[in-house]
Amino acid sequence: MKKNISRKTFLNQVSTIGAAAILSPIALQAAPVINNKQNNKKIKVGIIGCGSVSNMYLPHLSKSPYVELVSTCDIKPDRGKSQAEKYKIPNQYDHIDKMIAGAPFDLLVNLTNMQEHYALNKKAIQAGKHVWSEKPLANTYKQGIELLTLSKQKGTRLWGAPAVVNSPQFAFMSKAIQEGRLGKIAGVHGHYGHEGPEWSAFFYEELGGSMPDLAVYNLATITGLIGPVKSVSAMLNVITPTRNTGDKGSIKVVAEDNSMILMEHYSGTLSHVQSGFNYFDPYGHAGKGQDRPTISMWGKEGNMHLIGYDWAPAGVDMATRDHEETQRFVEDAENFQWQEGASVIAECLATGKEPIINVEHSLHVLEIIEAARESQKIGKRVQLQSKFKYPIIA
Repeated sequence: MKKNISRKTFLNQVSTIGAAAILSPIALQAAPVINNKQNNKKIKVGIIGCGSVSNMYLPHLSKSPYVELVSTCDIKPDRGKSQAEKYKIPNQYDHIDKMIAGAPFDLLVNLTNMQEHYALNKKAIQAGKHVWSEKPLANTYKQGIELLTLSKQKGTRLWGAPAVVNSPQFAFMSKAIQEGRLGKIAGVHGHYGHEGPEWSAFFYEELGGSMPDLAVYNLATITGLIGPVKSVSAMLNVITPTRNTGDKGSIKVVAEDNSMILMEHYSGTLSHVQSGFNYFDPYGHAGKGQDRPTISMWGKEGNMHLIGYDWAPAGVDMATRDHEETQRFVEDAENFQWQEGASVIAECLATGKEPIINVEHSLHVLEIIEAARESQKIGKRVQLQSKFKYPIIA
């Protein structure tokens, strides 16, 4: 039976999953390389940002056997208090400085507006905290390198969403590529879009946009499967010049709500990702029932397609020279959930296992987004400087 899993379904499922089954084993590497004195003990977690996304993260974190939820923090105190009461979290704060000075915690989970991630992550690292940040972990590649350098100096760890590399579908596709089942891959395409969020203005303000909110998923998946990008060309624009938002009413759209990114990988593969806040999709933002490819790749020996969104995968279609009729594989997402990142990191900190997610990959994706904006600005291809260890899954 095919399983089409939406974010809403994920949330409903997580309330019924047993704690022991909550994490996907694919998300963890076997080597115990994280040195943590609290081996196999619970990691004290502080949540900052108690809005919409926290409604996805908190149910998952609250059921992890490796997590002790210590505090919530939100500039709107009622939101922090409400989530603390719902999940029996003992401490609530209205500013990160108060949070850091308050009840001790090990891991900051940053779920705030994307424009605030760099400053808040920096404060936490300076205070000796590990950080799991929703995407992006900073607003520029330079800022990201600064955070990574600081975390190494402080002896802490830093990770950034999305967690798409943790899915069994990603693992299957990576294995197929490494085994050469597609031959040399020539072209890859990814797309992700909807009609745009209405609940907050930050998506449309400076340093917001469809790339760090939507394209980031496909960028993480494609680079994770194909390898680092050498250069980027892009075209970005605004299709809907004004938006009605829940927090600020009618606003002028500043950040791109429509993007086309063309990438040249070191492998020679050319890939393309399109994203935007102007896409009608009968499956809606949740993607429920999505049974079509959102990422496709072609090589001389075969083609392969990820069915459903990469944050809610429903299978992998593949046809090869040895088996020309398309077959569907890995229809079960198992325990993978897009909001599992912080829970996986807490387990890794507690047990010493190393996660598949790594900060160098996140920084590479951030540089692609920044390079796309630069390419639009100057009208030329932009060379990248970052790389990451590849393959992520052999």
